[in-house]
Amino acid sequence: MTSIRTTTAALTATALLAAPVVLLTAGPANADVEKEREFRVAGAKVDFSVEKDDGRFDVDIDLDDAKRGSEWKFVLRHDGKVVYNKTRRADSDGEVDIDLKRPNTAGKDTFKLTVKKVGGAKKSSTISFSS
Repeated sequence: MTSIRTTTAALTATALLAAPVVLLTAGPANADVEKEREFRVAGAKVDFSVEKDDGRFDVDIDLDDAKRGSEWKFVLRHDGKVVYNKTRRADSDGEVDIDLKRPNTAGKDTFKLTVKKVGGAKKSSTISFSS
């Protein structure tokens, strides 16, 4: 092989090997981030998740395995401010589902969920996002 063909072959091989590495490491600058917490309170399972999506937060609270018709108080704080404070009754499957949208605030965003069975135990969990 001539010198030019050898150089061209080497450059082509290098480019083909490097392309997948570039594709794997390059991602969107504002990729969605989801954080989840799972805990139990008064015999029920709570799934608490917050997803940062397009500059907003999607908050999802799921209570499962509760006694049908039991009452539960949910308090959600965003950066210390109460943004949701309601008592909900478990449906016929023993579930409560809550979906909320929250704006992204300046600096660190902290979400604290407190779940309490009316007349029973309570428990809290916190999820934080850096700015």
